[in-house]
Amino acid sequence: MYFLKRILWLIPLLLVVSGVCFALLRLTPGSPFDRERRPASPEIERQIAAKYHLDEPVWKQYGRFLRDLLRGDFGPSLKYRNHTVNDLIRQGLPVSMSLGALAFCLALGIGLPVGCYTALRRGRWGDYVGSLYALLMVCVPVFVLAPLLVMFLAVRWHWFPVALWGSVRHAVLPVLALGLFYSGRVARLMREGLLNTMHAEFIKTARAKGLSETAVLLRHGLRPALLPVVSYAGPMLADLLTGSFVVETIFQIPGLGAAFLNGFLNRDYSLVLGLVMLYAVLLVFLNLAVDFIYTLLDPRVKYE
Repeated sequence: MYFLKRILWLIPLLLVVSGVCFALLRLTPGSPFDRERRPASPEIERQIAAKYHLDEPVWKQYGRFLRDLLRGDFGPSLKYRNHTVNDLIRQGLPVSMSLGALAFCLALGIGLPVGCYTALRRGRWGDYVGSLYALLMVCVPVFVLAPLLVMFLAVRWHWFPVALWGSVRHAVLPVLALGLFYSGRVARLMREGLLNTMHAEFIKTARAKGLSETAVLLRHGLRPALLPVVSYAGPMLADLLTGSFVVETIFQIPGLGAAFLNGFLNRDYSLVLGLVMLYAVLLVFLNLAVDFIYTLLDPRVKYE
């Protein structure tokens, strides 16, 4: 029943998100048809505005957008001629999802072991080294980390291509940049979750029964310690699957992140709205999946 209510709440939530985003885009100065070097005549601008219904009242434009949205149609792109937003999403979404899924696996593959290692060796050199790594990954932004990887692994040592997207070797640097960036946060959450769990009463009870530390960790400590990581993993995965505009711009990857940035800079209202709605739907369903995984990891979690 709880999950059904969450799904039903998706409709008013999407209405609020679409309304706020629509209003903000209309309040943003500029037009998708501005010409800085060769300005169009007022008559041509009126014809273009009429073609895309931009001469109508705002409330009518929003109603038209909602009507098309119910059919799964995000409308035509205002900047990319002869392309609809659906076409651009079909082209960029597989690229962004591939990049995001690989970075997600790398972040968990590094962050979870580092977090466990530092928690189990609290106060020792292993804890200090692992915590320093996590702190560096948290503090160094991805727009700094990505150029550093390019400078050393591509320009200086010629191990991987500098940019573009076409083969496995092209994916290494952007996946490393995103995966390392998020792995620091995963490691810190895993460390704190495991430290809190290993001092709980049920862990003391398991130790009193004579179980080894390995058995206590694997049978009783690991699952509840994963709860903070799972909470963070839902929004993180939604962010990764819909594209990182910083990494995609640096490495010239034709994904949704770069499309969103170009759409905003070009005032492509329909493209930005379509990508925001896609992100909102994905975020809601991933958070719903997080709630379900909570019940599997911790039987004490109950939803009414």
